[in-house]
Amino acid sequence: MIRSSRPDRRRPLAAGALAALPVLAGLAGLAGCAPGGQEDAAGLAAAAFLRALRDGDEDAACRALAPRARQALVSAAKAPCPQALAEAARSALPASAVRQAAVREVDVWGREARVTVRGDTLFLSRFDDGWRVTAAGCRARPSAPGYDCGIQGS
Repeated sequence: MIRSSRPDRRRPLAAGALAALPVLAGLAGLAGCAPGGQEDAAGLAAAAFLRALRDGDEDAACRALAPRARQALVSAAKAPCPQALAEAARSALPASAVRQAAVREVDVWGREARVTVRGDTLFLSRFDDGWRVTAAGCRARPSAPGYDCGIQGS
């Protein structure tokens, strides 16, 4: 697994997904404190989410979502999470990301992480019971700061 514990200041923040990190540059000093174990854990959580989708286990994928992301998905689709996630994943997640679920890079800032895989960027938050996906299917905006994410909490 490729890891990076320093923020890439050229990359914009996820719209909505990382609203709590508008002061990313100010957190640069914390990046060096992020132990490799947290990077590994965040990367494993992102890969497990993608593998669950690949394997058709939407129940497990829903459990991997952060509460707000799950709630936003269900509210938008007006359907149970497994059904809503299956539909959203088909339209928002690149097939290569789901098929391979190979983590390329992980950046951790305190309780927030950005995980890049082939063709996708996911954002996660650390909860008491582990890392949860707050946004997936994210693409950096070409002309403005931030990311547009197909699956995200508010």
